[in-house]
Amino acid sequence: MSKTPRGLGKGLGALLGDSADLSNFRKPVEYINKTVVTSEQPQNRADIMLIPVDMIEPNPFQPRSSFDPDAMEELAESIRTLGLIQPITVRKKSSDRYQIISGERRFRASKLAGLEEIPAYIRDADDQGMLEMAIVENIQRENLDPIEIALSYQRLIDECSLTQEQMATRVGKKRASVTNYLRLLKLPAKVQHDLKVGLLSVGHAKVLLGIEDEAIQERLCDLVIREGLSVRQLEDRLRKATAAEKTGRNEEQDLPEDYFKVLEIVGKYFTNSISLKRTSGGKGTMTIHFSSDEEIHKFLNALEKSSI
Repeated sequence: MSKTPRGLGKGLGALLGDSADLSNFRKPVEYINKTVVTSEQPQNRADIMLIPVDMIEPNPFQPRSSFDPDAMEELAESIRTLGLIQPITVRKKSSDRYQIISGERRFRASKLAGLEEIPAYIRDADDQGMLEMAIVENIQRENLDPIEIALSYQRLIDECSLTQEQMATRVGKKRASVTNYLRLLKLPAKVQHDLKVGLLSVGHAKVLLGIEDEAIQERLCDLVIREGLSVRQLEDRLRKATAAEKTGRNEEQDLPEDYFKVLEIVGKYFTNSISLKRTSGGKGTMTIHFSSDEEIHKFLNALEKSSI
């Protein structure tokens, strides 16, 4: 879920504007042509299969035994809205039972979200070489979206114990390209979703990765979709917003003593903070935060009586 970004300067604040409701654009991701697993159906271990949740059981050797309830509910809400972006990994125990290898938190949140089946990779834990070949072959397909490619790379690292350099050799890619794809998995779920379904390009994603605040990443993603910005347009807007913030910071000056007296006098009538900003030319703004109508009436009476 999106959180309100803190500390927005006037440059970024003006760029982002009000949050847009793009819920009509965002539908839960679907795994097309991925058949629900049954005992009779062949399984490609490099593919993503949909498995009923009642056929999946936790790993008894899971080192993590407790999960934060609030964080779980937040993840469940994201899954209700966007679907499960990153499939779990399971191993087959019998014709109708699967055990989690990784992704128990996602599994629990999916159940909490009310999903009846979830996407999963299936692997034979004792067949490393075949698994590696299957994943590499899967990466060579032309219809994979960027997140599927990134997840395949991550699987080679986690499940086949390959370094990034070894993996780049296996898939015939430059190491820098592999690294850039893996970085996509650091983006918020909402941004990954938009990248996966084609609302956002890899170029846009690379620009967003330069922003540390996830909430700002999500709002910039909304901006790109809402206004149809190209990668170059997004870069230009960010560059101008950053320049505006720097200019604004340079213009602000230390306040003269008289200004502190104003803050002290006016502040007696309000419980919340009052701020003053002044440029070198003497221009500026005064902001009063009030907590009730009574404070305004009290301040107005003082003005009318000229008691301040």
